[in-house]
Amino acid sequence: MQHTIVMTGASRGIGRIAAEHILRRSPDTHLLVVARGSSGARLAAELAAGGPTVSYVPADLGSLESVRSAATGIRDRLDSGELPPLRGFVGNAGAQYTDALTEGPDGFESTFTVNVLANHLFVRMLQDRFAAPARIVITTSDTHFGDFRHNLGMVPGPVWKSPDLLARTGAFPRPGSAAAGRTAYSTSKLAVIHLVHEYARRLPAGIDAVAYNPGFVPGTGLARNAGPASRFAMRYILPVTALTPFATGRNAAGRFLADVVLGATRAPTGSYVDRGRADRSSEESYDERREGELWEAVERFTAEHAARTDGAFPDGATGGSPR
Repeated sequence: MQHTIVMTGASRGIGRIAAEHILRRSPDTHLLVVARGSSGARLAAELAAGGPTVSYVPADLGSLESVRSAATGIRDRLDSGELPPLRGFVGNAGAQYTDALTEGPDGFESTFTVNVLANHLFVRMLQDRFAAPARIVITTSDTHFGDFRHNLGMVPGPVWKSPDLLARTGAFPRPGSAAAGRTAYSTSKLAVIHLVHEYARRLPAGIDAVAYNPGFVPGTGLARNAGPASRFAMRYILPVTALTPFATGRNAAGRFLADVVLGATRAPTGSYVDRGRADRSSEESYDERREGELWEAVERFTAEHAARTDGAFPDGATGGSPR
């Protein structure tokens, strides 16, 4: 039966590879890609070459108003029957900045906006349009472990604080430094796992939420906001690490993501999938008090935008629970 999967971050890297796998392996999928500006039309045309059904909606994930507009457009197209039933959302887009001082139009720090709030607003506004069985997959990172084994010393570990601080610029020491920008990144990816646990508790049965970790994938566009030296290393030097157990090649990481989206990887709601299998995330990531605090904060941060919809999350737990 035809169905719709909404996907961010499909234009390059592991997202592009995953999108191609999804379309090839699930011919009944209508893939709706979310992309900035005119790039969406080009991406949809390229992915649709050969027959798959692909469309796009424009959005700047650094702007909550832009995300709201995109989600509203998707709801309208679902309601009119232009799109088949919604069975999936893939929040694969991510951002990392060279400091912790980049502020978006809503007044929030940009890493937190793209990696946390944009995904939450999409889920918040689409949750009552999912047709079970459905799956939400949000890409996280093993930098959330904060140890050498998982990040080879390249990214500082997360530094958790009140979400009201994490959502604003200057949350970390020396906020103008690259180290602060990377700390903002690893902390936002820890927040993703916390929210996936909360979705598992709150979403209705039949709508699963999973966090996917591709591992360290050199040669992607994640460092596009970094300085020249870091961009050069990510593009030309670090890709050789894909030949070692410390990294994952783009093709493998994209295939693993498609496996999670399509249900080929066994992962109950609330799971953390490390490459090709469900596993435990960091011990720090299992903290119900912190998860509840984060939930309350992101609901508050996005309330102005999410209020312009007739959907709402249930107040109590109705779905599954984290592993």
